[in-house]
Amino acid sequence: MKNIFSGAGTALVTPFNADFSIDFASLKKLVEFQLDGGIDFLVVQGTTGESPTLSWEEKMEILACVQEVTNKRVPIVFGLGGNNTVEIAHKLKTLPAGVDGLLSVSPYYNKPTQKGIVEHYKYVAGHTDLPIILYNVPGRTGSNMLAETTLELAEIDNIVAMKEASGNMEQIMDLIRLRPDGFGILSGDDPITMPLMTLGADGVISVVSNAFPQKFTQMVHLAREAKNKEAREIHYSLIEITKLFFAEGNPGGVKEALVELGLMNNTMRQPLYNVSSNLAERIKSLTKKLA
Repeated sequence: MKNIFSGAGTALVTPFNADFSIDFASLKKLVEFQLDGGIDFLVVQGTTGESPTLSWEEKMEILACVQEVTNKRVPIVFGLGGNNTVEIAHKLKTLPAGVDGLLSVSPYYNKPTQKGIVEHYKYVAGHTDLPIILYNVPGRTGSNMLAETTLELAEIDNIVAMKEASGNMEQIMDLIRLRPDGFGILSGDDPITMPLMTLGADGVISVVSNAFPQKFTQMVHLAREAKNKEAREIHYSLIEITKLFFAEGNPGGVKEALVELGLMNNTMRQPLYNVSSNLAERIKSLTKKLA
């Protein structure tokens, strides 16, 4: 099975009303905003979507809303990972039709060995026909998936790509250099997406593209076409806002930009909380200049 997820993908935020219920009207606006911006695929219920604070029923409602608005115009990836292997396989049985792939984070908190990570993903892959994007984010999971581990898993037919957010350039270059044909490498770090594209990465799953889908998609496409000068100009135009988005955690920063763009309010579910007023003003000011 070859990877179909390349280019710019957005890890969608989840809009909430002031009472912390899901703001479906704003979610629909956000999805249309992404489609109008030319985004290549959408990721529903990654951590950027505040997935740890949502029930399974709420996640299914969000997925259904995104599917309705998207209407098969771009592929949809659903975030489904965790540290209970059997439970993930059980939830796979309840996924509705129309999901094009899964984004599955390496088990967190348990801190499994590399062998444990391999066996985890083998079990999950054996319980679905959907293509799976692995997700390595040691800063959240507490353990790193070594390049050797990823390459072993890449031999499984329906494991098609890796979202790499380790920040370890040597490790990522090893993956790009040694991966089998058809296996995708996606950046999981917005600030280094353009450099990784020049090294041979296939795309990104992005936070920044929530607010700037057109610019980010254009940058990724230019880099993929080896038009590095043009891609670099967009990269540097977005680098400051990218730093601000992550200065006090995700998705608080990008939600402030989405407020400025008139797409939603800045409500988040606890334990996440709004960014400081000073940072919010800096984000809104820069968003206004970039929009």
